Amino acid sequence: MFDYIIERGNANANNRLHAGYGPLTFSVVCGDETTVVTVDGEGVRFSDGIPGNGVAFTMRASVDAWREFRRAEPAPGFQTLSAMRRTQNLVVEGDMVAFFRHMMLLELLFSNLSDEVEPDDSGDFSPEIEPVTGRYLRIDIGGKRHRLYFEEAGKGQALLCLHTAGSDGRQFRHLLNDSTITDRFRVIAFDMPWHGKSSPPAGFERDVYELTTDKYVEMILAVASALNLENPVVMGCSIGGRAVLHLALRHGDRFRAAIGLQSALYAEDRSLGDPQPEMALHRPDIHGGKLAGASMAGMIAPQSPASERWETMWHYMQGGPGIFWGDIRYYFDNGDLRNGGADGLAGSRCPIYLLSGEYDPSATPEMGREVAELANAAHFEVMKGMGHFPMSENPALFREYLLPVLERILSETDG
Repeated sequence: MFDYIIERGNANANNRLHAGYGPLTFSVVCGDETTVVTVDGEGVRFSDGIPGNGVAFTMRASVDAWREFRRAEPAPGFQTLSAMRRTQNLVVEGDMVAFFRHMMLLELLFSNLSDEVEPDDSGDFSPEIEPVTGRYLRIDIGGKRHRLYFEEAGKGQALLCLHTAGSDGRQFRHLLNDSTITDRFRVIAFDMPWHGKSSPPAGFERDVYELTTDKYVEMILAVASALNLENPVVMGCSIGGRAVLHLALRHGDRFRAAIGLQSALYAEDRSLGDPQPEMALHRPDIHGGKLAGASMAGMIAPQSPASERWETMWHYMQGGPGIFWGDIRYYFDNGDLRNGGADGLAGSRCPIYLLSGEYDPSATPEMGREVAELANAAHFEVMKGMGHFPMSENPALFREYLLPVLERILSETDG
């Protein structure tokens, strides 16, 4: 069942470099069979060790689950180890710090991330300057002075884009370069403070970064006001998809429409929340960036192009320490819209359009449908072959879903 990981690991020395912390021995249980695997600088091999003796952790799944995982296009929830764990199709027991520390290595060995076809960069390539302008905005947010970075392209109806937790505005680069969109929309994507090219405010070394609903809403309104955006369309993904719901509830009269990508009322996944008391993403004995990238691989559809998948993961690998954790505190706790918090969505003056990727184990299509029904959404659609990051993981497919929504907004709402 697992012979392929030896060939995969030994064929690519970079896979072994991800071990990084020294030899690793773990066991894999498939039904009633157990395989002990050792990875070190020499390669990957099945060892003679006895499970439980020198084995850091055990990954356990049923025969059917492993078979589904090995398919070229597995069902949602089986695309990577982290996705299987999120959906409770994989159980990990033992030293969880060791598991999280080596998650990138494990995904490269077991998932199809090492087998993806590399893009063909052969042929002529002439230098080209993209029609995207990047600038800094000096702005007061929450009583603190910020130097906030944003990029924009196009003209017409303002489209303000909100990136996901722990990442930055680069996720929207394909929209910024799509003339079909920018011919009629002024697309704007900004890096939240502490993210991307927006530095933290002075004195940040004395603070612990934590995003809240009030801070998030204030930030978005401040940016919109500073850029003189009148009646903009706001589009957000993940935490941004939650934020557009808060905007529709609190300030629906200030936005022409809201587009929620991977919107959900709440998030219950805690697969990165152990070991306690410190979250795995923010421990001194785990590379938080590498773990974030590996974990996000499990939220991307297996059909997404390799280059776009890895660029999406790379943005997460570059995040500042504790920033991803500070963002998803909002996603998990402060921004939770259950218990009546979202009851006013159906009465909002801001039309809500929702798009949900079928391969997202964090904000599932069912959770998106729940929002759509509660909000009486103007549009809800499940994006086939798409995961948690539609605008960056598969931009060509995403535009097929987004363009009709943008057309409806222009034709059905008042300017």
